[in-house]
Amino acid sequence: MKTDKEKALEIAQLMEDGKGKDVVVLDVSQLNSWTDFFVIVTVNSSVHWKGLYKIVKDYVKENDMQIHITNKKTPDGDDWNLIDIGTVVVHLMSEDARNFYDLEKLWFKGEKLR
Repeated sequence: MKTDKEKALEIAQLMEDGKGKDVVVLDVSQLNSWTDFFVIVTVNSSVHWKGLYKIVKDYVKENDMQIHITNKKTPDGDDWNLIDIGTVVVHLMSEDARNFYDLEKLWFKGEKLR
């Protein structure tokens, strides 16, 4: 059985294979109680993030995991899309959103695994 860390790293590799840019995995398990890993990916269009979402959805299905539906307070956009898989949260972000929110800096105490 795969560990959550192995799953996060596998998802990161799938994101890179899907042409996601600057793929980073952060271990945030010691910093909060609601997730253990962030996979942060830069995407270049809505078509790109939708394609990467499908890749994650297929991985989740194959690995007996579940995507938790998130409620957005703003309308759907292309800048930042979040996939909550419980112990792994995937952030699909435009380059502008990634630079603005700078999650790696915000969660700097998390261990960078990739």
